[in-house]
Amino acid sequence: MSGGADVREWLEEDPDDDDTEPVWFPGHGLPDEARRLGLTHHTQEGALLDFAGRLDSSKPFHRAVAWVMIAVFCFPVVMAVLRVLVYLGPH
Repeated sequence: MSGGADVREWLEEDPDDDDTEPVWFPGHGLPDEARRLGLTHHTQEGALLDFAGRLDSSKPFHRAVAWVMIAVFCFPVVMAVLRVLVYLGPH
């Protein structure tokens, strides 16, 4: 097959042939500090940081999702503080 050599030459000279992953692959929303600490999108904390890092504040739905995430993570803390206040309050 003489046509195979032409294909190999084209593949070696392809300017679009880089090894970078597409932007939609997981892990691109992680901050550099999280990567330095060893977090990846395979860990629970890293997946959450990756998800939150991909939110775009210019999109209303993303902003709403961010507020829901804040509420979900703050609710247990608020309830624990209220429970401590009730426990320490007058009996």
